Amino acid sequence: MIKLTPRNNQSKILIAITPIIAVLFTMIFGGILFWVLGKNPFEAIKLIFWDPLMSETFSDYARPQILVKASPLILIALGLSVGFKANIWNIGAEGQFIMGALISAGIGLALYPMENRLIFPLMVVCGTLGGTLWALIPAILKSRFNTNEILVSLMLVYIAEQALASASIGILRNPEGSGFPGSRNLNQYPSASNPELIAGSGVHWGVVFSILTVWFFHYLLKNHKFGFQIKLFGDAPRAASFAGLKSNYIILLCFSISGGLAGMAGMFELTGPAGAITIDFNVGYGFTAIIVAFLGRLNPIGILFAGLLMALTYVGGEISQFMLGIPAAAIQVFQGMLLFFLLSIDLIVKFQLSFIRNKHISRKE
Repeated sequence: MIKLTPRNNQSKILIAITPIIAVLFTMIFGGILFWVLGKNPFEAIKLIFWDPLMSETFSDYARPQILVKASPLILIALGLSVGFKANIWNIGAEGQFIMGALISAGIGLALYPMENRLIFPLMVVCGTLGGTLWALIPAILKSRFNTNEILVSLMLVYIAEQALASASIGILRNPEGSGFPGSRNLNQYPSASNPELIAGSGVHWGVVFSILTVWFFHYLLKNHKFGFQIKLFGDAPRAASFAGLKSNYIILLCFSISGGLAGMAGMFELTGPAGAITIDFNVGYGFTAIIVAFLGRLNPIGILFAGLLMALTYVGGEISQFMLGIPAAAIQVFQGMLLFFLLSIDLIVKFQLSFIRNKHISRKE
């Protein structure tokens, strides 16, 4: 048997540099993966991590795209981090991301072709509300019936995906689209679009809002009593109950925050880069944000840098697919290695592994 015992003297330096070590291990083993696939591992790693930032060929396109791809990851990871700090595990942010996009698309398309400046803010509110309501399903089941929030929130992702597919070929399908699945392009509807703030860059209001949200959550968790309550509930739930904190309230609040931010991210993605509801609208941001949250140590500033790093792997992965023909699935495995090595190294740093031999005790009849 393997027994895990918390280390009495945990190295703060090792804990701090664990994400860096995880990135290095990911580069090494990712390089081995690319070599097995018959690709030059050094060229692949260079294309993923170096060329998007430094190469004159790609940097003009890649740098703003890193911000665009990082913004939904940062928004979703910030919401998830609040629950994770309280040991409340919302694994269904992908479904909340989809439902936020669906609800906001429904509002925007229902008002088409009306021109009004209030339509876009209304879509932001409705997208946030859509993600919140979807997240409250596992929250209510957890608080009322003590169901497992991990399983319920995860299963709701598949229901949201079916709703997305049904809407794409049904109620939201473009009536002028010659029968093809997918909604109208909201980028061609000025009142419901999320325009570029810098021409040709792709940077939109979602990028600005994600950066402002990082600052807000940094203040909220560090200087407000809410941050102390979340930390207390996660570290010492019994002490939190003695202090008057109600577990049901914390569960509902954490799920509402994470679901709302995921829904908002879906809305910004819909009205920005995606432009329309399609069957393959969701690209896994909700699941990748879990990696971002842990890579950023559940800290808003750390999540900002982790989101930029993960976005770099997205942009660099696209470049490597184009230049070297690396399969998209291999890039997803490469990204998953980050979480695997981060959690593995965390386990070694924070716990001591010991092996215990099973002792079979015979009973006297």
